[in-house]
Amino acid sequence: ATESEAGDMDLSGLPETAVDSEDDDDEEDIERASDPLMSRDIVRDCLEKDPIDRTDDDIEQLLEFMHQLPAFANMTMSVRRELCAVMVFAVVERAGTIVLNDGEELDSWSVILNGSVEVAYPDGRTEILCMGNSFGVSPTMEKEYMKGVMRTKVDDCQFVCIAQQDYCRILNQVEKNMQKVEEEGEIVMVKEHRELDRTGTRKGHIVIKGTAERLTMHLVEEHSVVDPTFIEDFLLTYRTFLSSPMEVGKKLLEWFNDPSLRDKVTRVVLLWVNNHFNDFEGDPAMTRFLEEFENNLEREKMGGHLRLLNIACAAKAKRRLITLTKPSREAPLPFILLGGSEKGFGIFVDSVDFGSKATEAGLKRGDQV
Repeated sequence: ATESEAGDMDLSGLPETAVDSEDDDDEEDIERASDPLMSRDIVRDCLEKDPIDRTDDDIEQLLEFMHQLPAFANMTMSVRRELCAVMVFAVVERAGTIVLNDGEELDSWSVILNGSVEVAYPDGRTEILCMGNSFGVSPTMEKEYMKGVMRTKVDDCQFVCIAQQDYCRILNQVEKNMQKVEEEGEIVMVKEHRELDRTGTRKGHIVIKGTAERLTMHLVEEHSVVDPTFIEDFLLTYRTFLSSPMEVGKKLLEWFNDPSLRDKVTRVVLLWVNNHFNDFEGDPAMTRFLEEFENNLEREKMGGHLRLLNIACAAKAKRRLITLTKPSREAPLPFILLGGSEKGFGIFVDSVDFGSKATEAGLKRGDQV
């Protein structure tokens, strides 16, 4: 119940309280999880602490809240985490209060958490900034000055501020931690160095962006300890940047011919069938891809992998009813069956005539009748 009512809210780090019974505790958790204002109270508690006193849990709570705001949208997770560790909370209680004067030296980068402000420029233009918008310094230690006068539009405007020195250090440090992969003078992939724990043992580069071709190629490359789920993430999201799954399928069949990549290609296909079988079941081209892949495994005598693939397909396949009409009783069937009681196993479709009515109806090799 807690999860369904909370949506994607991270409940780790909620303050513990003494209660009379476990039942009361459960009810209180559900109440908290379903109340967005309670969530904001927890965030405010974390913000009001001195940055030096913030725990890892506090930073996770802030991270969960801040990543929803446009100001943090284009930042990597590690940048957001570092900003959350040093941000300071500020509240302006009254509407119409001047926050910054024209020509005033800027000393921080700020994001609006609640309320809105209006900037009146010397040329008469005005601009309104609201929740999630940012203002202030760029990531440089050079002196910068406010253009226009900024006033609060409503009561209780809330901000988080990051001192210029911290903002500059964090954003520039990240630039140093970036590894750019270039091909023919163009950047095709960007990776970021991350450390997952303080011991320094779990560290490496995680892919944060790349061209569609380069991301596809990375499926069969070595993945670092900090990026163990690249294949799963790719298979979950490729629909947003590739027009057809066969773009991946063709590459996998091509790479299978390279003996050094064969095991990696097979792992990708097994994960794909296990996690997203609907990509194959409703797509004739992808069904043919799977048949060709099975034939390749058979040809290379990779019996163990073939069994795993068959188990995965059998577990994920859905029952369906297919109706075929024959022009006459004597007309041959447009498919071949194998098996039966004399063989000691079920009846299966061995092959289907390409382009026949059976293909159109969705009958496939491997179907059990």
